[in-house]
Amino acid sequence: MDSIQILGLVAGICTSSSVIPQLVKTIQEKKASDVSWIMFIVLIIGNSMWVYYGSSKSDIPIISTNIFSLMLNTAMLLFKWKYRKNTAKT
Repeated sequence: MDSIQILGLVAGICTSSSVIPQLVKTIQEKKASDVSWIMFIVLIIGNSMWVYYGSSKSDIPIISTNIFSLMLNTAMLLFKWKYRKNTAKT
């Protein structure tokens, strides 16, 4: 793996992991009313397209980071569904 692929991998990990704080907060609070399900559906579609594109180019950083992102975004969408009945509790 050359340095530009390493750079791509690190960049992909940084952007893909940006949803982790929201995911942790949602799990801790068991509330996802403030999370947009449409945004995560769009992200999942986009990640899927990136995986397909990366596969066509045999680009491991694109494939791996977008699969990682796809898993996190899918998890967030599942928690949005799981906690759909929980509203703001103050």
